[in-house]
Amino acid sequence: MPIRALAPLLALCSTLFVGAAACGSGSATRQVAAYITVPSPAPSTQAQRQKLAKSRFALSAGLAAGAIQQWIVKPWKAGAFADGAQGRTATLLKAGLAGTFAYDRLKGARYNAQGDPALARALAPVSASVDALKHLPGKLRRGDASAVAAFDAVIRKVKAAGKSAGAPVHNQVPSGPQLARG
Repeated sequence: MPIRALAPLLALCSTLFVGAAACGSGSATRQVAAYITVPSPAPSTQAQRQKLAKSRFALSAGLAAGAIQQWIVKPWKAGAFADGAQGRTATLLKAGLAGTFAYDRLKGARYNAQGDPALARALAPVSASVDALKHLPGKLRRGDASAVAAFDAVIRKVKAAGKSAGAPVHNQVPSGPQLARG
């Protein structure tokens, strides 16, 4: 290999070596290392943990409620699930995706509710209903309209449980990318 081809490689290596030596022993390195190892702030009191649990519950349940309302209940009421409806296949696929998203968010809401005793007690009777939603997204994709009523009923129960525990749930329609991520 000619020496001219090695010159840029040698210059790059020496620059990296000098730069690493200059930064390696300074206070900047210690500051960066200290910043990286500092844990993120966590709620320190039981009241803060409970408030965050309620907020997270309300957000997760609200996203589930919004997805069900936007992509399952509204199209069903508009007749988009009926045989021969224009765009039926796409509507059913979106409904199945929304059902999967809603099931995941409802499981997250149930998990978040465990941080607040009152919310956990209020949501306990609904827990079995959330588990029963597991296979409904597939039914939605196949066009089974009975799944629509099941999703709607569970959302109404979750909203009532949240309201009784002081964590009201408001519909929040998820974006397309949120829905696709599940």
